[in-house]
Amino acid sequence: MRARAWWAAALAGAVAVLAGCGGTGGGSPAGTSSGTSVGDPVTGIVTVLAAASLTESFSTLGRRFESAHPGVRVVFSFGASSDLATQITQGAPGDVFAAASPATMDTVTRAGEARGDPQVFASNVLAIAVPPGNPARVAGLADLARPGVKVALCAVQVPCGAAATKLLAADGVVVRPVTLERDVKAALTKVELGEVDAALVYRTDVRAAGGKVTGIEIPDAAKAVNRYPIVVLSGAKNATAAQAFVDYVRSDAGRQVLGDAGFTLP
Repeated sequence: MRARAWWAAALAGAVAVLAGCGGTGGGSPAGTSSGTSVGDPVTGIVTVLAAASLTESFSTLGRRFESAHPGVRVVFSFGASSDLATQITQGAPGDVFAAASPATMDTVTRAGEARGDPQVFASNVLAIAVPPGNPARVAGLADLARPGVKVALCAVQVPCGAAATKLLAADGVVVRPVTLERDVKAALTKVELGEVDAALVYRTDVRAAGGKVTGIEIPDAAKAVNRYPIVVLSGAKNATAAQAFVDYVRSDAGRQVLGDAGFTLP
């Protein structure tokens, strides 16, 4: 009888041990060094090619995205959307493209370089930037055509240049710029350095410049609205992180940053 009792107790103990192991679903117990942390698949480097006018807002979004996903690092390449689109179609590596106009995004989609359909996440309008004190006394678009007023514009193939051309034509203003710049930041720099009396740049760039320039709103700015699409690139080496970044840009947190920067949100 004592032997039977001993075997019964031993068997009950073995069953209890097996039942305890089964509670983890057959995997390693939580807290061991077996595997991945619970949950976050977003790791590695995600390379984002973005319009120059997104420099400040996307830099902020990149830092916050990295904080939300400690295993990821965001690397940016900012420049004229048209230049970036050309680079992508010529094989430049990248995971995400954010353009300052649908026309430049079309260059990428027509070449089969987009994964899915681009999504518009913000829009922007032009404003006049002048040096502090406004020495040329520029008050509106018509003043940009005055003799002696030195004006910087973006090159016409660049989204800010295309928008400027459209807006000036709509108002019947003929401007003879002293310089055509490669992107909106370059045009803004001409004002900051005092090399020109005014430049047509985005409203968001005037805000980002702070006290380095004075901004003049344009009543008819809505005649030339630039919409900003974003997409994961078909050649993305880190498609998971790329999609997560796109989702973050379009999230409430991303919209807050963009709205604070002066972008209009869809």
